[in-house]
Amino acid sequence: MDQPDESRFPYRLTTHARVSLGRRRIRLAWGQRAIEQPERTERDCEDPALRHALLPIPEHENRVLRVVYHDTTRPFRVVTCYFDRRMKGQR
Repeated sequence: MDQPDESRFPYRLTTHARVSLGRRRIRLAWGQRAIEQPERTERDCEDPALRHALLPIPEHENRVLRVVYHDTTRPFRVVTCYFDRRMKGQR
């Protein structure tokens, strides 16, 4: 499994996020785009310091990428990211 090149990524990744990106073959550019230009955002129902950014990724069959990150830290710290199957067909 490839580790993402974080040299130009403006946010911090937790170990879990770093492993998830590689395992799920999610490009850092997609995660950055989701954070900076989300189609929708949600607050986490259990931790108010977490925000969920959702964005369909055209390069990946328009599957919805969910990026969960701490928006109270600078730079933001990405906790996890995954293609959210529950969002299929929703916009």
